[in-house]
Amino acid sequence: MSSPLGVYRPGTSVLHRLPVGAKLLGLVVACTAVVVTHGPPAALVALGCAVVLALVARIPLATTARSLRLLLVIALVGGAFQWWSSGASRALETLLDVVTLGLLGLCLTVTTASGDLIDAFVRWLEPFRRFGVDPDRVALTISLTISSLPETHALALETRDAARARGLRSARAYLTPFVIRVVARAHETGAALQARGIGD
Repeated sequence: MSSPLGVYRPGTSVLHRLPVGAKLLGLVVACTAVVVTHGPPAALVALGCAVVLALVARIPLATTARSLRLLLVIALVGGAFQWWSSGASRALETLLDVVTLGLLGLCLTVTTASGDLIDAFVRWLEPFRRFGVDPDRVALTISLTISSLPETHALALETRDAARARGLRSARAYLTPFVIRVVARAHETGAALQARGIGD
């Protein structure tokens, strides 16, 4: 089961060797540029740059396809709505921008270990400890969030398949058990943390 956010793959590319801070700053700048620029030509250039980054990071095509397939569906739906409301030019720009943002995020997650990301956040938050911020607690929250995303994605697929196996096609038949399972898993995680004295 693949995560929609991609999975870290060790490597020696330029992106792999960059510090976490530089990659995060570059991601923020790149995403901001994608959002503030307008028009299909600019969106196409941004997508081309994201593709070049993915090639530099040596992300396998299969990994890219698996990780971005759900995002591509969202991009197509958003593009169709924009076509209906604002015309073909806006629709194409929306489609390209969503794919670009997803590919940029994938470049980060594939080339950066989650542990390195968490350690970086702990270092950056350390000066705020004097203001009552607990960097270790924040790091735990980030870690749990990152680790829960693939699991939540798996639950969504399992719930969908179970509903289809019973011949149920309505959104309610899928969403209700999915939400119940996610909440139950969150309660289990909270109970496990409390049993270890974390979160008191």
